[in-house]
Amino acid sequence: MKLSTLLNSIPYIRIVGDAEAEVTGICTDSRKARGGDLFVCYAGERADSHVYAAEACQKGACAVVCQRELDVPVPQAIVADGRAAVAPLARAFYGYADKKLKIVAVTGTNGKTTTTYMLRSIFAENGNKTGIIGTLGIFYGDTFIAPELTTPDPVFLHGVFADMAACGVEYVFMEVSAHALYFGKTAGLNFDAAIFTNLTRDHLDFFKDMQSYARAKCKLFEDGVCKVAVVNSDDELGAQLARRRGVLSYGLNNPADTFAIDVVERIDGSDFVINLCDELYDIRLNMPAVCNVYNALAAATCAHALGVDISVIARGLAGLRGVPGRLERVAEHNGGLIFVDYAHTPDGIEKVLGGLKRLCTGKLYCLFGCGGNRDSEKRPLMGECAAKYADFLIVTSDNPRFEDAYDIISMIEPGIQKAGKPYVTISDREMATEYAIDLLDKGDILLVAGKGGENYQDIMGIKHSYNDNTIIKKILGERS
Repeated sequence: MKLSTLLNSIPYIRIVGDAEAEVTGICTDSRKARGGDLFVCYAGERADSHVYAAEACQKGACAVVCQRELDVPVPQAIVADGRAAVAPLARAFYGYADKKLKIVAVTGTNGKTTTTYMLRSIFAENGNKTGIIGTLGIFYGDTFIAPELTTPDPVFLHGVFADMAACGVEYVFMEVSAHALYFGKTAGLNFDAAIFTNLTRDHLDFFKDMQSYARAKCKLFEDGVCKVAVVNSDDELGAQLARRRGVLSYGLNNPADTFAIDVVERIDGSDFVINLCDELYDIRLNMPAVCNVYNALAAATCAHALGVDISVIARGLAGLRGVPGRLERVAEHNGGLIFVDYAHTPDGIEKVLGGLKRLCTGKLYCLFGCGGNRDSEKRPLMGECAAKYADFLIVTSDNPRFEDAYDIISMIEPGIQKAGKPYVTISDREMATEYAIDLLDKGDILLVAGKGGENYQDIMGIKHSYNDNTIIKKILGERS
């Protein structure tokens, strides 16, 4: 594709050099630059990629998009904001593949992954070819791409869209993080529907306050970004969004277009009657806790708005057996049950433990930690919320990153002590898991929280192979 053709997709100040260069790829990381790439420069959070433009050109980049004129031997397009140029350039390069797909975005602090999986199950039951983009990776047809970011960077994202369209995918269900919205990764996309699940404390190491975090989420619901908006009316921000004209709402407590009645919780799921925009139907879920009732209401409301019959929605929800690392029942030991969940926020761990507490006939144990180099002020809150429902806590490491695991644990402890619950600290996560499993007796439940389906533990910049589910089964195998 000619550089001049690509540049028609963005506003630019001027072009220096020949605008007819042939572009065969787009790149924002000089380490990955290849011959024929258009290298896009911008100032990032940690570095300014303008200083790497020469390196990209040495590797074969045929042109550069930059915010100031550079001393490089290739054509340059000068723009006001390099980061803002990436998404529209990628979109144009891949032939606006997103227009060939129906794309549903899901944002919120908790529940994004499960909601996308519920949507995939519903639309598969409806006979549609589907794809998922999110925390657990990218799935479509026989393709699986391991996860790196919840929402991929624009160049990779639009490449995936192009391949999905070529493979006959009709509907894409993607998690859209607050960071992705803040950085404009999804700029230019017109979503067929967007779901807001909730807003609770998270990522304040980056956003600094809840107002800034909320503003990032709200970008998904600005005029022209989504055709159908579906929001949780029981959430404070969701209730505000629900007041807008044409927005569909769901909930259990506040007035909503979709709600559940006669909810019956089971250890292996929930049964309820859904009132879906005044249509009633019996729903069976194979995933426990009220938080999954909320996720089901969100998915059902969205699917119904996109034309799926309520009977198909019910079959699709019933057909989903679970989501990896999302309140996943992974094993039983000595008559006790072991669940793995991704809960890594105060609200997330409180809701999951609250749901399990109502179903537990013995003692409820919780093993968890907090990530390093992230919002440190939430650590005592995590301890306090976990102690609100758990009878005994095992505090361990999560992804300590570049912090000392003991320092992180020591910041969690005051929250547990405030609640007055017994606990133990074991920094080695595998040893902590082994200790927790040995506590189990008949009727007990152990929740292993924080990492969910992750396959690594991030320690001092190295991602060591680690999966809670695998470790649990290894320990139980040794016991048998």
